[in-house]
Amino acid sequence: MSNHNPPINSRYALSPLALCIASLVSPYVLADDSIEVIEVQGQNVNSHANLGSAEQLLTELGVDFSAAGGISSLPILNGMMGDRVKVLVDGADITAACGNQMNPPLSYISANQLSSYQVIAGISPVSAGGDNIAGVIVVNTIAPQYGESDMLVWHSGYVSAQYRSVNNAQAVGVGARLASDSFSLNYQGAFEDADSYDDGNGDLVLDTLYRVQNHALTAALRDEKQQLVVKLTHQKIPFQGFANQYMDMTDNTSYGIVTQYKRQLESGEFRAQINFNDVKHEMGFFSAEKTGMMPMNTDAQDISYQLNWRLDFDADTVLLLGQEYYGYRIDDWWPAIEGSMMMGPNDYVNINDGERDRYTGFAELQKQLNNKWWVSAGTRIEYVQTDTGEVQPYSDMGDGMNGMSGMGSIPAMNMADPNKDAAKEFNAMDRARSDTLVDASLLLRYQITNEDELQFGLARKNRAPNLYERYSWGVSTMSTSMIGWFGDGNGYIGNPDLVAETAHTISTSYTKSAEDGQWQITANAWYTQVNDYIDVTVVGSTNRTDKALTERNTLQFTNLDATLYGTKLEGIIRVVDSKNAGTWDLTAALTSTHGERDDSDEPLYQIMPLYSKIALEQQLGKWQNSLSWEWVDSKTRVDPRRIENLSANYSLVNLATKATWDKLTVKLAITNLLDEYYQQPLGGVSIAQFNVDQGQGFSQLAGQGRSVNAGISYAF
Repeated sequence: MSNHNPPINSRYALSPLALCIASLVSPYVLADDSIEVIEVQGQNVNSHANLGSAEQLLTELGVDFSAAGGISSLPILNGMMGDRVKVLVDGADITAACGNQMNPPLSYISANQLSSYQVIAGISPVSAGGDNIAGVIVVNTIAPQYGESDMLVWHSGYVSAQYRSVNNAQAVGVGARLASDSFSLNYQGAFEDADSYDDGNGDLVLDTLYRVQNHALTAALRDEKQQLVVKLTHQKIPFQGFANQYMDMTDNTSYGIVTQYKRQLESGEFRAQINFNDVKHEMGFFSAEKTGMMPMNTDAQDISYQLNWRLDFDADTVLLLGQEYYGYRIDDWWPAIEGSMMMGPNDYVNINDGERDRYTGFAELQKQLNNKWWVSAGTRIEYVQTDTGEVQPYSDMGDGMNGMSGMGSIPAMNMADPNKDAAKEFNAMDRARSDTLVDASLLLRYQITNEDELQFGLARKNRAPNLYERYSWGVSTMSTSMIGWFGDGNGYIGNPDLVAETAHTISTSYTKSAEDGQWQITANAWYTQVNDYIDVTVVGSTNRTDKALTERNTLQFTNLDATLYGTKLEGIIRVVDSKNAGTWDLTAALTSTHGERDDSDEPLYQIMPLYSKIALEQQLGKWQNSLSWEWVDSKTRVDPRRIENLSANYSLVNLATKATWDKLTVKLAITNLLDEYYQQPLGGVSIAQFNVDQGQGFSQLAGQGRSVNAGISYAF
């Protein structure tokens, strides 16, 4: 076999633990070559050629997604979703300011804006972030580039466009940079418009259309020892359909600012960051694919700062110190509809002056003990305070209709409004709560030989309840149906007495590589025990028909114990390496995840079934080609409390090619080549379809059919 090409890149065969260690080591120049390879895998080196959400990029790193709107899917790591996954955008912690989490952190950026991204599943170091138990996703758009002249001149730019046939999605992205040797000014923007997509049978999947635009302006100033960066952001989503929610997004307008300061010290580095994000969010109905009338508004602000020190004691020892604050404020109210007996005469106040404050500090020591052993140990302490003001129902009269007229698919309430008494009880209680979180992580790497590496991790992690889990007070069918980011059609009631989740995780992985670098295989196993896992208890049920398949539950958040564990096997082998045919790499991955309640052994919600992927990738000159086959097993373990649907197994074939000529990049792909119909195991139910045909019950949300995707990008 010829060796004129470099060995295969091990980015295809990396465990979550390996990524965790990479995130620790890479910024501090302590890693050997193998760790540097791990770090490289997380970089998006040709970001301007990618458009749309970052979902596809993160999926390639092992992230699952719970279906939501077209750009608002919620990431899942190790079987856990929502706030259990910490998502940091340029180091900022943005809270999903919606009772359905329609505006999660990843929805605020476009793929073309990314400069790097990283996934740290399970055992994340305390320096990576707190208030999570599933792991950390880090996405960065700030990467200043400077020129060679002391004059501010044109540096670089790009124009990109993309089209997807399955939903007639059209996206454009632009970037422009001015720079001198000490100053950089960069703009990046993206716009995307998409119709609802078709499934594998050619049928329209209702209420999956959306439109979005994102803008970012970044200025950076540096000298020999320090750098200051200021980034301004703006997002506008005039509409986004949510097929598995009772409501849709009718507007999401946000403005943000990130300020980063970095200074080189005599033996280390100091970093400071201040973040602010303001969002005005509206829900309602906008499309004939899901009709009704019910406005819901949210105003929220995130403000935070982070102070971080890196102290280099010697070439092999680093101490990381940090002190951080995260503040969140939210108002959530549902405006009264004039003349409506059901939604009025008052505004329904869901969360009034909601507050969530986190005060945190951490210390982490990293040590290269010798040429075989590397270790990291850290502790993080957080104090979390939450509170909210008094609330009110639509009407404080004795009995109210508060029913269904004009509200489309939202379930009806009883004739007597139970929210009146629920509001009185909520307002009478002391609503202030606090949690003390103590995280600890221990990470070890043992280089057995140059081709054998063993990694081990142990962590204790905590997450405090979010404001909706704790303070959603409404108990009527309509009110509870407005709460919940699970896409299951059920209704949710908060619980002020929830305590923080505490997860103990152990993870180990073994990587074996060929001496000539032509193949690599990694096996990873992890086990998590969660005390006070925030799940649900069934407190009631509703049914709009006399059929059992249309029944939904009313659920209240509660603490219980749960266990999750899983394994992952990944490998890559170079099958061809020749001058005429280029390089051909065969990659494969197999992932298994299991989650259950300890008290009953019943399955947890939205656990991904057995998943496998095989891909053949070729690189020949300017061309990169790939053919992949994904197989997902049938979902037979489902959550009975949420009336989770079973789903059948399916397989998808995808074909892609990309060519780059200096400044021009052209991409062509066909996803779901065989146009297979399948239901998404993590998709939730189609409430939009239920609204059209209740006789079919709450069917599982179907996936996308065949799509021909084309993209072009020109850098200048």
